[in-house]
Amino acid sequence: MSGGNFVPGTLKTALTEHWPEYLIEAWALGTFMISAGLIATLLGFPGSPVHRLIPDPMLRNVLAGAAMGLTAIALIHSPWGKRSGAHMNPAVTLTFLRLGKTRGADAVFFIAAQSIGGLLGVLVVAAALGPAFTAPPVSYAATMPGPAGPWIAFLAELTISAALMFVILTLSASARLARFTGVAAGTLVALYISLESPLSGMSMNPARTFASAAPGMLWENFWIYLTAPVLGMLGGAQLFLAVRGAQRLACAKLLHPADVRCIHCGYQPARLPTRAGALQGVSGRIEP
Repeated sequence: MSGGNFVPGTLKTALTEHWPEYLIEAWALGTFMISAGLIATLLGFPGSPVHRLIPDPMLRNVLAGAAMGLTAIALIHSPWGKRSGAHMNPAVTLTFLRLGKTRGADAVFFIAAQSIGGLLGVLVVAAALGPAFTAPPVSYAATMPGPAGPWIAFLAELTISAALMFVILTLSASARLARFTGVAAGTLVALYISLESPLSGMSMNPARTFASAAPGMLWENFWIYLTAPVLGMLGGAQLFLAVRGAQRLACAKLLHPADVRCIHCGYQPARLPTRAGALQGVSGRIEP
């Protein structure tokens, strides 16, 4: 792995030295799930005044997509999100592990933190809103196949996950475009919720689906959201490698500021660098 000679060692060493990044991942997905739960209840609970005001389900999907896309962008661009890399998703973490851009110990703790954080976020909303959130039709904001059935949901999750990862890798590989990676990811989340959610509920994230499925014991179609996002993102990464090549891979962070450390590539900010130095330190190259 490029970006420095920092080697974490054992799981204990990784936990001792990288625990702030792990807590950030828990906070990030937990916050995302709190936002998802509030928005789902506001728009989906029949007793909500917003639900009554907006009877068109497509318009409600668009509004939910916009809200969750902005939530994702805010988390990715937050100071904490910039520190951990804002994966918020085991499928993202596993893909970067497959690409050699994060280490096994960090991947283990990232995935555990994402799963626990997401679940705690759902439990917070359940405690605050009660049956309005936990009972149908909101049902813990669970992701479930639409009327087209589970296999269409699987193919939809596979496709949108592959597209998201390909876009992330493509933008982050360019020093000119890398700063737009978070905005692009959030925009895709908004579009997917608006247009694709009737097919699969729009997850792309095993930890996100687990967080809603566990409290409500909604496991019937969990296999879709456990497998399709991972396979899709691995497929998107493989397509990137075929088109751009491994030498174009950047770090495992969605955003890589020059003033915070990176546990993935080992970058350590010795001092506040110039813009040119920051670009070279972050990506290992400067594009014209």
